Amino acid sequence: MEITVRYFAGARAAVGVPEESISLPPDATVDDALSALVDRHGDALSRVLRASSFLLDGVAVRDRTAPVGDRTGLDVLPPFAGG
Repeated sequence: MEITVRYFAGARAAVGVPEESISLPPDATVDDALSALVDRHGDALSRVLRASSFLLDGVAVRDRTAPVGDRTGLDVLPPFAGG
């Protein structure tokens, strides 16, 4: 299965692109997707992911063992500052 990963703020800075596609096995979890991304982008992204929250097709996911299933998008949302 293939999903589109969209990066925001510090995550976008860590990877250098606003979005990309990754291939995952059919039984993949959010944690599997994140591991694949760290394998691709290294420590800079790993640090950001530790503090990030995630959306699967626009729905918040707090359990990283949640299956990706038939979803098509994963958003990586690091902490934001602003006012």
